[in-house]
Amino acid sequence: MSKGYILAIDQGTTSSRAILFSETLVPLAIAQKEFKQHFPQPGWVEHDPEDLWATVVSTVNEVLARAGTRAAEVAALGITNQRETTVVWDRKTGKAIHNAIVWQDRRTADICAALKRKGVEKLVSERTGLIVDPYFSGTKIAWILDKVDGARTAAERGDLAFGTVDSFLLWRMTGGKVHATDATNASRSMIYDIEKGAFDAELMEIVGVPRAVLPEVRDSAGLFGATEAHLFGAEIKVCGIAGDQQAAVVGQACFKPGMMKVTYGTGAFALLNVGDKPVQSNNRLLTTVAYQLGGKRTYAFEGAIFVAGAAVQWLRDGLGIIKHASETQGLAEQADPNQNVYLVPAFTGLGAPYWEPDARGVMTGLSRGAGRAEFARAALESVGYQTYDLYQAMRADWPGTGDTTLRVDGGMAASDWTMQFLADVLDAKVDRPEISETTALGAAYLAGYAAGICPAPEEFGRSWRLQKQFTPGMEEDQRRKKLAGWEDAIRRTRSQ
Repeated sequence: MSKGYILAIDQGTTSSRAILFSETLVPLAIAQKEFKQHFPQPGWVEHDPEDLWATVVSTVNEVLARAGTRAAEVAALGITNQRETTVVWDRKTGKAIHNAIVWQDRRTADICAALKRKGVEKLVSERTGLIVDPYFSGTKIAWILDKVDGARTAAERGDLAFGTVDSFLLWRMTGGKVHATDATNASRSMIYDIEKGAFDAELMEIVGVPRAVLPEVRDSAGLFGATEAHLFGAEIKVCGIAGDQQAAVVGQACFKPGMMKVTYGTGAFALLNVGDKPVQSNNRLLTTVAYQLGGKRTYAFEGAIFVAGAAVQWLRDGLGIIKHASETQGLAEQADPNQNVYLVPAFTGLGAPYWEPDARGVMTGLSRGAGRAEFARAALESVGYQTYDLYQAMRADWPGTGDTTLRVDGGMAASDWTMQFLADVLDAKVDRPEISETTALGAAYLAGYAAGICPAPEEFGRSWRLQKQFTPGMEEDQRRKKLAGWEDAIRRTRSQ
């Protein structure tokens, strides 16, 4: 096997990060930069694509400097990205024609409602594994092409390119030489046939996306191209791409059917490996591509929670009751156990298994005695309750899930209080790995595997190490009462 460092770019919803790994996938250095969020209207969320690009370039250069490493010593680069976030750019200038529309954005709810009225949701589900929802990139592309003057004509002429963030970054890094993505990102477009492994002409016409804007779809591990030398001091081969949640599946070594991971970031995402054939859910879970290696796809059930860590950000930035996210655990521990406060953080709608884009947040159980501590506890508990809803749906669709220990990662997984509550409310064991940067680790592994540095998936899986296991300890009667309160809060949310 060849030697060399592996670099991972983790372009997320609120920040961009670069992490340098050794050839044995030990994290050596990290750099991170946040960027501005744009909210033009209620339910709308945008990013300036130039902010995404600038923070990626600067964090890569920063992490190389911190590690005292030259780009020439980096054998492979992997990209993982916020998925459905949509960029459309001019092929000649490389400039986006509109701000990136973020995965959380709900502006295409009316478009999706019209598609449902046409009766196409069954077709969409059968071919893509998804539902018709503003979450996915297909209707975002159509919206940009219809709202920006001349964009649709330019797109059909072949002058414009669409990409999720990985594709936009790859285009920029290769100087416009490569317009490609991987199967995991393509599978989030609502126009990609996950069984055939190709964009579907009929769905493209239904949604309103011309073929000329679409990227080439490739394996998650393979040579995508090389970065321009002037960006980082030398060319670096881009050898891996995966959407952030699928990269976490790889980083958590969930290579066997029945293995499940949950990532807690801005949102929360549960993925359950269902093997080499797509399985249709009866409980409004998504079926998606978990990864594609050597032309062979592995599939997963997915449940998406739109607001997880973002609920803590709301406590800080919206209500001003905390200054730092780290305060929430201490406050939750101080909360009055007799105050039964519930937060349903449907700020941008409800995700799986409800899929109600017009739902909005609700807080129930408030009394005069409720304060900062109870609000903080409700925000942390909402993550456990929302995960419970997904877990129950997955157990119904995949009976073996009940025997599966969950592997968790992401920022909120660092909170012992939150993870213990999760184990309690699920009545299941929860495993937290030694390496917490599992999303970046997955991207690094894919790149290293393609470059001949990292071993086959089975061997990589044996290297996974447990940092801490949380076991359920809540009395069953208390658990049932708390879940009944959550179910009441959900009913109130859905009846608005």
